[in-house]
Amino acid sequence: MLSFQLFAQTQPNSSDEQLAAQYYQNKEFDKAAIYYERLFNKNNQPLYYAYYLHCLIETQDFKKAEKIAKKQLKQQPEHLSFMVDLGVIYAKAGESKKQQEQFKKAIQTLSSNQEEVINLAQAFLAIQEFDNAIAVYQKGKKLLQNNYAFNFELAEVYATKGNIIGMLTQYFELLEMNDSYIQNVENALQTLLFNKADSTNNALVKKELLKRIQKSADKPVFEELLIWILLQEKDFEAAFLQIKAIDKRNKENGARIMAFAQLCLSNENYDIAIKTYQYILTKGAGNYNYHTAQIEILNVQFKKVESQINNPSNDLISLEKNYRNTIDELGKTPSTLILIKNLAHLQAFYMGNTNSAIKLLEEAITIPQISTIEQATCKLELGDILLMTGDIWEASLNYSQVEKTFKYDAIGQEAKFRNAKIAYYTGNFKWAQAQLDVLKGATSKLIANDALNLSLFITDNIGIDSNTTPLTLFSQAELLAFQNKNQQTLLLLDSILSLFPTNELVDDILFKQAQILIKQAKYQAASVLLEKIITQYSSSLIADDALFQLATLNETQLSNNERAKTLYQEILTKYPGSLYTVEARKRFRFLRKDIIN
Repeated sequence: MLSFQLFAQTQPNSSDEQLAAQYYQNKEFDKAAIYYERLFNKNNQPLYYAYYLHCLIETQDFKKAEKIAKKQLKQQPEHLSFMVDLGVIYAKAGESKKQQEQFKKAIQTLSSNQEEVINLAQAFLAIQEFDNAIAVYQKGKKLLQNNYAFNFELAEVYATKGNIIGMLTQYFELLEMNDSYIQNVENALQTLLFNKADSTNNALVKKELLKRIQKSADKPVFEELLIWILLQEKDFEAAFLQIKAIDKRNKENGARIMAFAQLCLSNENYDIAIKTYQYILTKGAGNYNYHTAQIEILNVQFKKVESQINNPSNDLISLEKNYRNTIDELGKTPSTLILIKNLAHLQAFYMGNTNSAIKLLEEAITIPQISTIEQATCKLELGDILLMTGDIWEASLNYSQVEKTFKYDAIGQEAKFRNAKIAYYTGNFKWAQAQLDVLKGATSKLIANDALNLSLFITDNIGIDSNTTPLTLFSQAELLAFQNKNQQTLLLLDSILSLFPTNELVDDILFKQAQILIKQAKYQAASVLLEKIITQYSSSLIADDALFQLATLNETQLSNNERAKTLYQEILTKYPGSLYTVEARKRFRFLRKDIIN
């Protein structure tokens, strides 16, 4: 295409090219024109023509510009873009009537050649003559008799003009003809609408789509597109209503619903996931997905409990009852093992009923036909609960059994790490570090990182004089915190601050205190400690942890989204290498009302 676009500068291969390029770059168009004319006359290349024509226009030598454009058109009449060049020359010369005549003539001359249509439209687009480009595509559609409808090209022009309805009309027309283009349409909408911070057009898109759904009720592709848009906006409630309607109308028996529930869960939208599974349960026990939904709804409710800082006791009691009823109905089998394990965790760590939890896990380990790996997961959970009760020896024994059975597997390495933590809790730092040093090479990156971090923490806090007293007291406090002995933990942490006010552990103590206060729903007091860490210990290894915790607290508990947004942004600017960077960016964009993909 020739219409005054910026061409890539070629490597000069002659002194004329070098001089022409130099003068052109310096905007000395009169001098550049001399050399480009010479190059153009010697070698009629599109590149030389474009630069030469531009120089003539810049120097207002419109007669000469008109002459060479007409000459090119005469030699290559199939290239209608030369007519566009003539129109531009007339426009620059102030002859708007001749300009419009030339543009009109170019469109009238079009033939049923797809490449010719595209080239002429691009020539108009290059000079931002959007309406003429649209006219070209529309005429091309008629000439080609729908062999190629130029829907994507037209949609892009309308989008550039800001005519969202025009854009959507083209996409809808395309999907009416062939619904297999839905992925292409979604990709286009993703780029044109949902990758932008300004989401003002989204309501318009949904409005037009609803109109098309009513108009073309026999075309499910439009409902599919609406669901996709709602999911892009994270509007799971509205998406659920649409998916449920499709499920009922098409008698799908919940297949699509089950997949949607998993999507909600992966996006941590627990309430909609629960609603989704409840809808499956209304279909009755005869439905293929009924028992799966029974199990999954409890898993979602369990994850919701884990995600919340505090859980009302009534909710916990209700969830425990649901677990028991479902396990009683389905029986204690390998397929319900996850329910049994989660129920035990709920009882021990959220309801304080460790005896019932231990009994449940001991029964689970003896369920017929469960695999050794399933037994191992139960033993790890049992070990955690025994550690919580203070039965450290039995907890270590369970971990050691798993470690021995799965020495080279991730679960065995996890068991070894938990045993190393027991050594840390009980002040046996040398043995703990010996185990942690082995785990630094673990196949699981997460375990390897945890082992490295704990090992470094021990090394950093033993001190030059090998005084382990502060670290011993702090590790005891960490065990108390694990055992949910919150008041004892706070008292011990306070005593460490009193006895060792200048110790390297001060920032860690403040952070641990803040975590306990959050568990006790003392959010304001916790925020004061976290603020102290990020202002007085900004170079600490846990400064980004404190910053992220404070941001989350402001967002979820203190109802201060502006403060939360500022704190999330600080993580991105002050701690770009933080593990929280990805989540902080996501939360920041959410609070800024961006569309998150």
